Amino acid sequence: MRRGLVAAVLVSVALSACGFTLRGSRSLPFTTIYLSAGGNSALSAELARNIRVGTSTKVVPVRTDAAAVLDILGEVRDREILSLNAQGRAREYTLRYRLSFKVHDGKGRDFIPPTEIAVQRDITFNDSEALAKESEEAMLYRDMQTDLVQQILRRLAAVKPDATQG
Repeated sequence: MRRGLVAAVLVSVALSACGFTLRGSRSLPFTTIYLSAGGNSALSAELARNIRVGTSTKVVPVRTDAAAVLDILGEVRDREILSLNAQGRAREYTLRYRLSFKVHDGKGRDFIPPTEIAVQRDITFNDSEALAKESEEAMLYRDMQTDLVQQILRRLAAVKPDATQG
């Protein structure tokens, strides 16, 4: 019992010494935001959910009611052959997910100019495990989508609305 308590204290001291903190809630510099990606997009839905749950910012359904507008300019998923086996079939792929967006006030002032974020993952492929590899690929794309959403949230949190006035 005592060893467990000592181990827990040591782990918590080590984690606090390295600067580790739980993600918790973010503070966005906007009271309201409009997402122009469309409600049917999985990325838009995840982004809206993260904003609702992790910030005090409200996602509004009408563009004119928003202090900030996030426009998704493009979203591209692609797959490139990384290596081939002896028979000339693909053995490894690189999966890429690129997203371009901008954030503005709806009146011509950009908070974040048009920006592209790209993430990628490598995946091996085997013909005998085709269904499992398709599921793995879908899971990797979901993981990359989550990564993109977190990157967008970090960029939104870093915006200084007063500094963009000019």
